[in-house]
Amino acid sequence: MLRRIVPAAAAGTLALALVAAPAQAANPAVMFTKVYFDSPGKDTRSNSSLNAEYVVLLNTTRKAIQLEDWILRDKTGYKYRFLPFLLKPGKTVTVRTGSGNDGSSGVFWNRKQYVWNNDGDTAGIYRASDLKRIDTCSWGSAGDWTNCK
Repeated sequence: MLRRIVPAAAAGTLALALVAAPAQAANPAVMFTKVYFDSPGKDTRSNSSLNAEYVVLLNTTRKAIQLEDWILRDKTGYKYRFLPFLLKPGKTVTVRTGSGNDGSSGVFWNRKQYVWNNDGDTAGIYRASDLKRIDTCSWGSAGDWTNCK
């Protein structure tokens, strides 16, 4: 962090004070890195097509974060509530729209329809304890996916 010295008046005398320069905003503890909102090919609602629609979340901290009851949602209000899931420091979790077996790096929403709008949407992740919004990622109609960093 850069510091600058600025004059400060103290009891009628000239003094020097150290003032911290504003820090850059830190990354949220859990952040979106990618959203694949338009699965490849024709939207058939097959499980493989649904699972090709997904979001990737990253733990940016140096400690594990328990995601149990955290909520992932779109702008319309579709919600995925995490079951017990420990996201290790620096690791990612992929949340796929369709069905499958949850594992250490991915979980499944178990939906039969798509969640993320191909013509633009916003994904949000909310902490369980107070439903505070931790991060969002928005996109328009261009492409099939977006990097959120």
